Amino acid sequence: MSDPISTPLTHALGCRLPVIQTAMGWIASPELVAASSNAGAFGFLAGAVMKPSELREAIARLRDLTPHRFGVNFHSFQPGAAEIVDLIVANSDRVGAVSFGRGPDARMIGRFRDAGIMCIPTVGAVKHAEKMVALGCEMITVQGGEGGGHTGAVATTVLLPQVLDAVSVPVVAAGGFADGRGLAAALAYGAAGIAMGTRFLMTRESPVPDRSKFVYLRAGTGDIIVSTRIDGIPQRMILTPAMKRIEASGRLRMWKRAFEAALEMKRQSGASLPDLLRAARGMTGHGELSLPQAVMGGAAPMLIQKGVVEGDTENGLMATGLVGGRLDDLPTCAELLTSIERDARARIAAFQGQE
Repeated sequence: MSDPISTPLTHALGCRLPVIQTAMGWIASPELVAASSNAGAFGFLAGAVMKPSELREAIARLRDLTPHRFGVNFHSFQPGAAEIVDLIVANSDRVGAVSFGRGPDARMIGRFRDAGIMCIPTVGAVKHAEKMVALGCEMITVQGGEGGGHTGAVATTVLLPQVLDAVSVPVVAAGGFADGRGLAAALAYGAAGIAMGTRFLMTRESPVPDRSKFVYLRAGTGDIIVSTRIDGIPQRMILTPAMKRIEASGRLRMWKRAFEAALEMKRQSGASLPDLLRAARGMTGHGELSLPQAVMGGAAPMLIQKGVVEGDTENGLMATGLVGGRLDDLPTCAELLTSIERDARARIAAFQGQE
């Protein structure tokens, strides 16, 4: 009998378990990616919030920390994107996949494919999944409304089967997953595996300081909201003091927050203000964002850095999946993935009448 947790995901990416550790900005560090990959998952490095020089150093460090292949997340509008793409391709012997939300065209996707790097975009709608497959992507991650950060309104249990019926490539389920029960359920739907962010954030190897981890541990599902006030697009966040202030502010403050965000992005990224504006205008080309929303969208990871990585839970934002409201422990990545494998196998065996 074939192994029920050996799937197209494990075959394509070379990982032992059909579990992806997602590329959370400022959190998916080389240490976390190595820990998740060494424990059997496939980890993605958070390249979308790095300068090219920082990503080069992170990839070099990661190559030393794990013998396994890993993924890199980026978006094509970030400063230095062309250099980042070149860097990823130059490391194609170890970079097995890239992830992104929007941006790459068929030519760029073809370049990755020619280098043996799989493109695994994250989508939140059927039409976006179909578009990504048409552009040449060979696997799709589908994030339902339970997911953290930017999220949609359709629950994973509805969106996942819709996308499975619409595309012919392997589909990875994200949004609401944290354990072996969820993996077994996703496989039962027909998914090739699951992707988890918040669950990996709440591990011992996560770079999140204890002060911030305590806020995550304390938060219940009632403390987690979806807001459109950050950049006009729904985002799922813990209701921190900073988030409460944003929720209470009016529309006229959007431009002020966008200007402040642009200055902070300039300081941290080293890019000029014209470069940042050009990147923001590129994001508005999709017709979904106004210019201030695009600037705020680009700056949101830095606000998350303040709350999650720097431990300033009063003034920073704390993105989370809804599943964070039921997590109450901080296992190591090895402990987490051991329990996921054990529980998934037990659930699948029960389905098959072996218990």
